[in-house]
Amino acid sequence: MKVKGLRWWIIGLIFIATVINYIDRTAFALLWPQMGEDLGMDKSDYAVMLNVFMACYAIGKFASGKLYDTIGTRLGFTVSIIVWSIASAFHAFARGIVTLSIFRGLLGLGEAGNWPGAVKSNGEWFPVKERAIAQGIFNSGASIGNVIAPFIIVFLYTKFGWQTTYIILGAVGILWVIPWLFLNKSTPEKHPWVTEKERNLILDSRIDKGKEDVAKVKSLSVVKILSYKQSWGVLLCRFFIEPIWWFFAGWMPIYLNDKFGLSIEEIAATMWISYLMAAVGSILGGMFTKELMKKLSVDAARKITITLGGALILMAFVCIITLVKENNFMTFIYFAGLALFGFQFAIGNIQTISSDLFRGPSVGTLAGLAGTIAAVSPMIMNWFVGQITTQSYTPAFIAICVSVVLGVVAIFGLIKHIEPVRKTIEL
Repeated sequence: MKVKGLRWWIIGLIFIATVINYIDRTAFALLWPQMGEDLGMDKSDYAVMLNVFMACYAIGKFASGKLYDTIGTRLGFTVSIIVWSIASAFHAFARGIVTLSIFRGLLGLGEAGNWPGAVKSNGEWFPVKERAIAQGIFNSGASIGNVIAPFIIVFLYTKFGWQTTYIILGAVGILWVIPWLFLNKSTPEKHPWVTEKERNLILDSRIDKGKEDVAKVKSLSVVKILSYKQSWGVLLCRFFIEPIWWFFAGWMPIYLNDKFGLSIEEIAATMWISYLMAAVGSILGGMFTKELMKKLSVDAARKITITLGGALILMAFVCIITLVKENNFMTFIYFAGLALFGFQFAIGNIQTISSDLFRGPSVGTLAGLAGTIAAVSPMIMNWFVGQITTQSYTPAFIAICVSVVLGVVAIFGLIKHIEPVRKTIEL
């Protein structure tokens, strides 16, 4: 049996996994009021839980990158989603800060694997010219997850309560593993369902243009990967650019309440618009890059898209600073959506640079390192925002503008040409 366009089925499953990922992590914030009351915990305990998740998430990014390079994307994704689904279900049995901390940490470790796994899978399954759009499809899952999570969580909670809601969410993640293992039987080199045309399309764009099993090729060491300045371009760009997403994820509800006095219901009824715009940015960013690559090099196409995305983010924040008034919160919602659109427009290309620079066995390691950096910088940002926003959020907005510029400069300054760091890697 042959399946036409099998690579699109693979990325479709990764998209669904990403939606599940974001629903699972969003459930905590939505269910916390009742959870905290039932478990006798307060806001200070909630802050501890957030930090436990982010710390384990940062560790999990690097650890999962190495895991995927060791056991492959098929089993790597299976391990990641089983770990985070079990952790999600275990939330139902939490009895206090100790057990809940364990479950939050386990959730962070498992969920972290989704991103380096997707980058590595896209490097395996997609030719260079299609990787940005594949990454865009995957990234849009985060935005879609944010859009639909409140509706799903509130529905389940209303019907079953918070404990059963967590169990249901965990079960959904476990069920995802069935089609994943069924469809993703092997890499494109050996998959029995890949057509010869699709296999050649995928393999002919690889760095070595070979058809050997990438699992037999040794991964570069972390030290060796970091010896290339191109790797530092990826890491620094992620460090500077990633806090933008987490700023909106962590601070937008608080900002809407502080500045406009919106209730929880009003925030939920409007914030989804910004994330829907982000989802559109994910797809269009990939499509835009693909069209550019028909006429331009990979280097030029990626850098143009990243620059344009950064420019949209800057434009959005300048408009937020100068045009948002006290009585018009929808203006902020749309400009926030523009900033998230620009972020997602660019981030797919930034994430997939790892697979442009290295062969498959090393892609997961660099992607995992980048993911760890991308988890650490929002933690710094959270502290920074908390310190400087006692009177106004404008200093935070200005800092983000500077961070965007530094992220784009890191790409241009440290990656002169987005291409393989070396043409051949020893077996």
